[in-house]
Amino acid sequence: MTTVATEKRKTVATKEWAEKARKLGTLRNLHIAAVVVLGLVNLYLLVHMAFAWRAANSDNAAALADQTIAMETAKIARQPLEGLDEKLAQATKDADKFYKQRLPFANSEVAGELGALAKKQGVKLIRVQYAYSPVLPGTSGELTEARMDASLSGDYRPLVLFVNALERDKMFFLITGVTLTGQQSGTVGLRVRLTSYLRSPVGTESSETGSSEKSAAGADGDGAGNGAASVSTGAASASAAGDRR
Repeated sequence: MTTVATEKRKTVATKEWAEKARKLGTLRNLHIAAVVVLGLVNLYLLVHMAFAWRAANSDNAAALADQTIAMETAKIARQPLEGLDEKLAQATKDADKFYKQRLPFANSEVAGELGALAKKQGVKLIRVQYAYSPVLPGTSGELTEARMDASLSGDYRPLVLFVNALERDKMFFLITGVTLTGQQSGTVGLRVRLTSYLRSPVGTESSETGSSEKSAAGADGDGAGNGAASVSTGAASASAAGDRR
């Protein structure tokens, strides 16, 4: 009896230990599974963070490059504006100097300079037609555009020298057209269209305008022996002077 009871107790104890072991094994498996799942989640998060960090660095590099380019562009655009006040002041001085030194203030100056150049080069100034129009009216830089259509005659070389002298003259002349009008007995006819600009008198120049007109008219009279050139030039000067008044 004792042996049977003992065997039964051993059997029951064995079953209890087996049940406990089974329960412990089940809990351990659950913990292991949980740890594995957590490890996978952590691995996923680490990979995701790595991609996010790389993308952020790439975006930062692109943004930095864009900002660098924008800054360099702004520097280049700023350079012409540096010292703009001084540049404007210097440009104004240069313009005033050009006006005073190279632009005439009276019609007689233009007519007299054309006559002097023609006489110096030994060509005959037949006639000059003038046309005037205002430029930049109502401003400090207001000018009067003087367009001239001149007819000349003479030998070929003196005529070429006359055109060259016009281009190099201290008084500003802009040649807009040169046309040969004919040739007879070694004399060449030439038509020259050119432009100059009349500025406003400065200081005592206004009082010199009248005397300049008279001297130009006298010079035209002295050159009457050269043909009708002096007559038409003097008439055009007088007409232009009337227009300006």
